[in-house]
Amino acid sequence: MLSVVVAPWGSGEPVFVRAPDELHYAASTMKVAVLAALHRSGVDLDTEVPVVNRFASAVGGEFGNSRDGDGDPLPWELLGGTAPLRTLAERMITHSSNLATNLCLAAVGHEAVAEVWRRAGATRSASPRGIEDYAARDAGVDNLVSARDLVRLLRSLDGDMLALLERNAFRVDLAAGLPPGTRIAFKNGWVTGARHSVGLVHPGDCPPYLIAVCYSGLLASGEDVADPAARLVARISAAVWERRHGIAPR
Repeated sequence: MLSVVVAPWGSGEPVFVRAPDELHYAASTMKVAVLAALHRSGVDLDTEVPVVNRFASAVGGEFGNSRDGDGDPLPWELLGGTAPLRTLAERMITHSSNLATNLCLAAVGHEAVAEVWRRAGATRSASPRGIEDYAARDAGVDNLVSARDLVRLLRSLDGDMLALLERNAFRVDLAAGLPPGTRIAFKNGWVTGARHSVGLVHPGDCPPYLIAVCYSGLLASGEDVADPAARLVARISAAVWERRHGIAPR
């Protein structure tokens, strides 16, 4: 399944959609909603929190993250100590840390994340469980997104959050389809069987635009960079770039 939504930044209906409301496993795109919940919680982001690896499951009991399955070693080096929420939020976005995500989620709670989706106008997406809460997944509680809702989510963010998304270290999929140096605030997510990315592109020669691509299928190898599905998303991003002058509202 391939879903695509392209829309002007700010107001305006999408100019292109393909299966925009189909649901996909969210992978790390749900981290954008956690970031928004953290920023809107009113908590001091410089607050130090314990760095632990035990979290409450959405269906009762506890679960932990796998160090081998996390692409960011830094939060793991802090295990047993403390870290500022600001640092954890940054690693959640820039290096897609699973451990940092669950620590941020524990600080704000699931209801705050659900409110982020509601405030964005999402109609189908939800992220009711933490990363690697497999007991919840097996019970049917799962993080799901649609391409249309990802565009709505990004449109609801303010400047500080978008600035952090511009620092994403994984310059693949959407970013790889753009000319070098093009500004893009984006978050990607990948697991075996799914590859997604949503971003705000600043072309420089025309108004900015939003693009979300969600792919679920055999092409997605689960690799962070060397993923055939990431190359597919990059080709879609490049095709939209070539048509960028037709995206802004007339």
